Amino acid sequence: MGIWTDIEIAGHACETYEPAHLSEHNQAVLYLHDRQQSSLRENRAFLDEFERHGLRVLCPLTGESWWADRIHEPFDTVQTAERFVLDACVPWLAEHWQVVPPQIALFGCEMGGQGALRISYKHPNVFPVVAAIAPALDFQIHIELSHGRLGDPALTKMYGEVESGRQDTATLHIHPLNWPRNQWFCADPGDYYWHDSAERLRMKLYSLGVPYEGEFDITAEATGWSYHNKMAAPAMAFLAERLEAERRRVV
Repeated sequence: MGIWTDIEIAGHACETYEPAHLSEHNQAVLYLHDRQQSSLRENRAFLDEFERHGLRVLCPLTGESWWADRIHEPFDTVQTAERFVLDACVPWLAEHWQVVPPQIALFGCEMGGQGALRISYKHPNVFPVVAAIAPALDFQIHIELSHGRLGDPALTKMYGEVESGRQDTATLHIHPLNWPRNQWFCADPGDYYWHDSAERLRMKLYSLGVPYEGEFDITAEATGWSYHNKMAAPAMAFLAERLEAERRRVV
């Protein structure tokens, strides 16, 4: 297998993965983690796919930031997680790995999945290739439940009101004339919280005529990473195929 390294970018912790055999054209994945900041270091399902496709991976660590363009003080008191991705991580990839858009794929799971979609919708020229597994799209429900078991105090502090959060969800950032050329997402029909919001995104994309691919019928015997691992192969295959398509694209 390849090599994991702990690094800092602009004073913030990140992880990098370099496969044993790089892809011929030096392509990379920028992975946005979930709410639990789950690492992929020991995850053979994903590591096997990174090796199969020769993909380098950069994993910034931002805690429960929801990858929003809102200040999350445990991460940074000045810079948002979204701006960190754009203003620090993308330049780092160019300087250290000589990888520049459109050869950077954005990918995430759950919290990171919605972050990947939202950021790519806002910046489709930077991230024309994006994939998300079980994206937590309607995250405003965590503000509604802020006093319950599934609530998220960080979200409530960032957005305050439910409607403020809803207005910043990925689904409401889709532009009918400017969208990522290559997007793939999936949701387990047994996922009580996030499958319905994925269906709403599908319907909006369809109504706008925005192309997308995904998988919405496969389920896992258990929730969480059992499903994520099951979808690792199709997600990474999509990213590798579309990065190559972008490389060949005539502007």
